[in-house]
Amino acid sequence: MDTVTVSPKYQVVIPLAVRERARIRAGERLQVVCFDDRIELIPVRPMRSMRGFLKEYDARFERDEEDRV
Repeated sequence: MDTVTVSPKYQVVIPLAVRERARIRAGERLQVVCFDDRIELIPVRPMRSMRGFLKEYDARFERDEEDRV
């Protein structure tokens, strides 16, 4: 598990392994979400980059008889 130190200006450096795994690049925007005592950084991706991300998703499923078709 990686750890970071908060600077006097409240800045942190995201460790290289984490940046590579999340494919974070310099200048990229991150959304900051706070849950109780936890902070999450979520990359803000343009909708254009989401194209095809469900390509291999199998949307078939069994319906109940009460379902309307």
